[in-house]
Amino acid sequence: MNYRISGLDPAPFTPLYGLPDAALAAQGVQRCAVTTFPGFPDRIELRDMEVGETALLLNHEHLPVNSPYRACHAIYVREGATHRAVVDNAIPEVIARRLISVRAFGAADMMIDADVVEGAALEPMMLRMLADPGVAYLHLHNAKRGCFAARVDRVPA
Repeated sequence: MNYRISGLDPAPFTPLYGLPDAALAAQGVQRCAVTTFPGFPDRIELRDMEVGETALLLNHEHLPVNSPYRACHAIYVREGATHRAVVDNAIPEVIARRLISVRAFGAADMMIDADVVEGAALEPMMLRMLADPGVAYLHLHNAKRGCFAARVDRVPA
């Protein structure tokens, strides 16, 4: 089975790029200097940011659905990121190096399965969940901090 792991669309975040800190703070956003690697996972480009880059820490609604599972949480995006990562049939290093919570959702946006796995061992669990015809998509989260990491969808062969 083929799968696709997708980063977030940069469009909602680009209006924040370059704003003064006070304007960001008014929207609940913090600008952070990246000081460690790994440590600041960019949700658009699906990579750990390099020391010296600038991150925006903000609240993001990663599951904007009309179900009890509607959800938002803090994420980092690299200030200036404009290219959404799309990775087919591979686990990006930013995910592989972390403990990951995998959440399977059905067509009605209800969670129907969930588990936790080291990112390096993620693929068999994802494939098992995606093999269930009742699963419409997966959400990956960093298990320790709870932040949304990426979405996973089946890709037709």
